[in-house]
Amino acid sequence: MVAQLRAADIEVEVDEAEYTNGRFARVYDPEGNPIELWQPKTPA
Repeated sequence: MVAQLRAADIEVEVDEAEYTNGRFARVYDPEGNPIELWQPKTPA
């Protein structure tokens, strides 16, 4: 999803940290409201 958004010239802030429940990224709508994207952690 991040690659698709960036290909469409949409700025995406990716949190490089990996948390116990996965990884996060943030985009903003045209009014400046944050939208968080979440990738669940892959089970071991």
